[in-house]
Amino acid sequence: MDWLLWIAYFVLIALALAQSLVLTLQTWEHRRYVRSSMGYLQCRRFARAGHVAVFAPCKGHDVDLEANLSAVMRQEYDDYDVTFIVESEQDPACATIRRVMAAHGAVPSRLLVAGIAEGTGQKVHNLRMATTEIPPQVEFLAFIDSDAAPRPKWLRQLTTQLIEEDEAAVTGYRWFVPVRNSLANHLLYGVNCGVMSLLGHRSHYLIWGGSWGISREVFDRINLRAAWQGTLSDDLMASRTLRDMKLPVRFEPASVVASPLDYSAREMFAFIRRQYLVTRFYMPDWWAFAVAVTGFSKMVWLGNLLALAAGALWGTPPLWLPLCVCAVLYLLGVFRGRLRQGLVRVYFPEKQQSMRAAGRFDIWAAPAVGLLNWLGVLGSLFGRHVDWRGIRYRLYPGGKIREMHRQDQPPPCGGDEDSPRQTLKIKPQQAVPYRKAG
Repeated sequence: MDWLLWIAYFVLIALALAQSLVLTLQTWEHRRYVRSSMGYLQCRRFARAGHVAVFAPCKGHDVDLEANLSAVMRQEYDDYDVTFIVESEQDPACATIRRVMAAHGAVPSRLLVAGIAEGTGQKVHNLRMATTEIPPQVEFLAFIDSDAAPRPKWLRQLTTQLIEEDEAAVTGYRWFVPVRNSLANHLLYGVNCGVMSLLGHRSHYLIWGGSWGISREVFDRINLRAAWQGTLSDDLMASRTLRDMKLPVRFEPASVVASPLDYSAREMFAFIRRQYLVTRFYMPDWWAFAVAVTGFSKMVWLGNLLALAAGALWGTPPLWLPLCVCAVLYLLGVFRGRLRQGLVRVYFPEKQQSMRAAGRFDIWAAPAVGLLNWLGVLGSLFGRHVDWRGIRYRLYPGGKIREMHRQDQPPPCGGDEDSPRQTLKIKPQQAVPYRKAG
């Protein structure tokens, strides 16, 4: 019987090492692709594109909101307009938006009040209202979150890839920039870096809603506005729709945006759980993959720690064996962290100093980062409620929303605070004309 246990042990170790090696190779490929793409960006000539409509949904007062929105208005692109969308005129973001619009009067812009969402996520509702009637001159649509700071060439790079590479959609991703050095911020920074390193030339149909673009023709052809109806996640719904139609999505490193990060421990864990929980309803295959990969990795770590304890107490297995396994897995994790953090000087050379502490944590505390990520995955196994920007949603199969509970007071930036709630009855959506406001 003992020899069967030994065989099982060595098989599991071999699989764990193989998994870690595959992740390391993927991280290496991610770094290679990013460095080559960003290097090419410095010397390329951009294709002439058409008119772009940029949509920036806003709520509350995000960290660096004015600087982020100003970056959207300072794009090195001659033919675009910006629509800022809020749910009500009482939103604290309105004053900042009007100030930014006044300071950059050369760029056509407007503030659209979309109204309170009923039966749809508030961000999705904002986007649906903003895209109700798209002007005929618009050839491309671009979407940017209010907590993201795009580069000056962000818009030009999106449209060029859509034209030259004939992609259905082009997506970036977030790179968190901790506002302060704290354990919660460093942990979430590491988790986000690990997820981002899984992206390569192809994003496997995955879109991140904070920085992406799509051609007008594809947007109309897949009827994305109708697909958004009654859903919570704008990006995962877009991902699922494009995947179902087998339309290619490209990950573009130049579209990666800096996003300020300042979370408490509670907010940090709620954020991670929410990401996986929403994925469970919209992309269940990717969620199952995350459950399997993170679960297996942590079980191997736990098994070897137990083997160390058994070896110390009873002399079997020999201590050197689990020690070597843990050391190899740890060193591979350190190597992946070094590969990831070496990209800071490529993505954001001006922010190297401010992210140095978080980068060191990502490199040397990889087991802690992986454990947090696994706990977030485990948390997504149960429940169907999602707290997002002061609203609690109840998700049903397919990602449809049937219940919403709006909190009386909006949460602080990045948080989802518990407070008394008012239940909203679900009614059919009423489209409103595309219009200027403010």
